[in-house]
Amino acid sequence: MPVMALRWYGRGRLLKLDDGAPEIVLQKDFVVHVSISEDNLYVALQAVSFVSMSFSDASKFSSAFNLCKGVKSRTSANSAVPKEGNVSEFDARTEQASASQYFQFYGFAFTTGYLSFLQQKTTSYINEVKMISLHRYRYLAQQQNMMQDYVRTSTYQRAIHINSRDFKDKVVMDVGAGSGILSFFAIQAGAKRVYAVEASSISVHCAELVRSNNLSDRIIVVPGRVEEVSVPEQVDVIISEPMGYMLVNERMLESYMHARKFLKPNGKMFPSRGDLHFALFSDEALFIEQCSKANFWCQESFHGVNVSSLRPQALTEVFRQPVVDTWHPNILMSGSMKWSVDFLKDHVTALHNINIPFTFAVKCMGFIHGIAFWFDVAFVGSTETVWLSTAPTEPLTHWYQVRCLFDKPLMAYAGQIVKGKIKLVANERQSYDVEISAEVNGQTANNSLDLKNPLFRYTGAAVVPPPGNAVESPADALLQRMTNGNVEMPLEGVSNGFTPGYCDALTGATQVVAHQLAASSNISGTSGMNGADLIDICLLLNFSYQKISVSIFFSFC
Repeated sequence: MPVMALRWYGRGRLLKLDDGAPEIVLQKDFVVHVSISEDNLYVALQAVSFVSMSFSDASKFSSAFNLCKGVKSRTSANSAVPKEGNVSEFDARTEQASASQYFQFYGFAFTTGYLSFLQQKTTSYINEVKMISLHRYRYLAQQQNMMQDYVRTSTYQRAIHINSRDFKDKVVMDVGAGSGILSFFAIQAGAKRVYAVEASSISVHCAELVRSNNLSDRIIVVPGRVEEVSVPEQVDVIISEPMGYMLVNERMLESYMHARKFLKPNGKMFPSRGDLHFALFSDEALFIEQCSKANFWCQESFHGVNVSSLRPQALTEVFRQPVVDTWHPNILMSGSMKWSVDFLKDHVTALHNINIPFTFAVKCMGFIHGIAFWFDVAFVGSTETVWLSTAPTEPLTHWYQVRCLFDKPLMAYAGQIVKGKIKLVANERQSYDVEISAEVNGQTANNSLDLKNPLFRYTGAAVVPPPGNAVESPADALLQRMTNGNVEMPLEGVSNGFTPGYCDALTGATQVVAHQLAASSNISGTSGMNGADLIDICLLLNFSYQKISVSIFFSFC
């Protein structure tokens, strides 16, 4: 049985495999400090000269070892940063506060997890780490939000399944595995073995799902950052879901591309490439809404205090926020352009400073308020290329779309040329500083935005065309439908928050209510009652159901 032994080594203790080491149970009150030097792990324990922890198999030991290697070299939270040679690529590009916030969003930081791991009685890695995370249940909600994104999850599954020949009997690495759902898809496609690398404590729940699905021999959970972990073999395929808002936010793409060090020659990556699309847009309502927020600071007597001097700063803050929501394609004032990154071939430095010049021909006269962004990723398999798109013309995903406002609108006429530049500079907060500028007919506009701090504006309301897009009278069209006895939805797709399928269900429910009312009042009904019949019945009964039926009638007519 493999044993992880902690032996005295200078000021710390050396972690290594030691089959002959006796088992000593750790006490809860031990103070533990962890540091890393090359491939050795040093753990200093207060008032103890020898400690060991037993594991039922080598894979659990490997998981624990990688978990430990994920801890930064230090003796306390406030100690100096390790020497440059010991800093991983992730730590080199990320400030500590941002990393802690990021991993705590999806779970909790590994420093906390590992210290708790050592401070509890240890029988096996899985059982012990389960104890650590019992109070972390709320982080499952983050995974649920992504897993319930039907477009995201189903597209990944289809991309893997339709290209099963790329996974059959292959070794796979899942980078940022989270719940492990992509690892399970790879197993479904016939993968021989999957290394599920996850840097947050959600790896505990991933391991539990692996165990409960009887796949512990095929899915090996590797806790830690992909920049810092090690696996015993090269892999044939790397899978991941590394995309953030505007494709690049969170800088997970860099970790994904870093994982290529584990990839065999001619190996595959799913996804294989990403395209960031963008176009000019016009949205007077959004622009006025943002200006109105800053206008609070125009007051010269707020409870007797003149706050107007802060209005310029307030306006700057409001416009520094990229707007995350969805919108109707008719707000676009131009065609789209794109910037692409090849996850298999491009160097990771291509993501550090992204400069995108653009030239757009304006489609129609109007004000240009900024630039809208969305992205696609392609899964290039041996059988088929599958696309996952966040375009406004496609079903909505949890990425939505992103809009960056100019500091002032640009007036343009149809056919005029708008030139400008988009610049995205990676920062240590796992995000990007965004600079946009544009010029048309002697007018200029620009803005600086912080992608780390977006405005989440999506409310769930139905997306409607911008004002002035109706080519016939909507009121006349609705009246005509009612006159003809047509109770279908007046608009295709979603209208007033209801889909046709929902309205069919609503109609069926209303039929049941009407029949119940008719039965209680000795009024005979037929199975072919329409919306008008329901209203007639409820009006005849002449009580409170009138309002209910009328509201339902107008919902599905």
